[in-house]
Amino acid sequence: MALTATGCGARISADGENGKGDKDGKSSAAPTGHYPVTIENCGTRTTYDKAPQRVVTNDVGITEIMFALGLENRMAGYVMPDDKGDIDAVPWKAAYNKVRWLSKKAITKEMALDAKADLVFAGWNYGFGEDNALTPASLKKLGIGSYVLTESCRKGPNGSARGVMPPLEALYTDLTTLGKIFDVEDRATALVEKYRRQVADAQAKAPAPADRPSVFLYDDGRDKPLTAGEYAGPHDIITKAGGDHIMKDLKDSWVTVGWETVVARDPDVIVINNYGDTSADQKKAFLKSYPPLANVSAIKHDRIYVMDYADLVESPRNPAAITDLARYLRGVHTG
Repeated sequence: MALTATGCGARISADGENGKGDKDGKSSAAPTGHYPVTIENCGTRTTYDKAPQRVVTNDVGITEIMFALGLENRMAGYVMPDDKGDIDAVPWKAAYNKVRWLSKKAITKEMALDAKADLVFAGWNYGFGEDNALTPASLKKLGIGSYVLTESCRKGPNGSARGVMPPLEALYTDLTTLGKIFDVEDRATALVEKYRRQVADAQAKAPAPADRPSVFLYDDGRDKPLTAGEYAGPHDIITKAGGDHIMKDLKDSWVTVGWETVVARDPDVIVINNYGDTSADQKKAFLKSYPPLANVSAIKHDRIYVMDYADLVESPRNPAAITDLARYLRGVHTG
């Protein structure tokens, strides 16, 4: 049996999490041209009989994926705190000006309903979560479809871990899949090809394997640091920029570790994720003053590099972030 998301004409399998069904389980939209098109997103297969028209996105990276594909005309708005960096200089400034900023607080079902959304594009812990009662399943009951950020795909017991593919492949997957959903496949293909070339160029200029500095990503946290595992954006950004990501053995996306692990792995460089109420300068001051880190190479040699949040989560900014970090790492001599 198929279920139908009445707003965007999306039909999914009975065990999926999008949509709301008509009595006969069939879409009321007549397939035309490019449609119907079937995609897979985080293990759920969905058939779209038409493109969504009123998408609501959550967070900066997700919003900019839509903008990079030129889909601002298909958006009813975006939800994003104002602590995610400067958006005045980004290539999508015109799109930001055009699309309504719905809220600077956490996304809710009420926001999606008020915006008359037919699709919510968010991720697990990027808006979706059982703790806030906003899930694809809860939206389905309201007749609203969902698309889940691939970086955040859940796995493991009770979905306790996130990530099912390398981070950049997650970005390319979402661009390609959304290209199919919205019938902009040529644009999506061109973007993926451009980003792959950009990353390959950065890799070609990266330090030789023997000279690769080890790198720790510090997101936030005093008692225990929040960092990135193999399936979060920083892993590919660090690795393809020519660094050795010290938490590459963690089979998760964003995770908490102990400071003793950081000290034992003695990173040559620490990358700070710049966002939130704690500024990058405050994070840097903490790292430099925290006694257990005093003998860590990155602290002793003041090798702390700051990157914006939107560079480090899955977003169209990732390839440029790799280029910038590669430039910095080329200047690091670990000796």
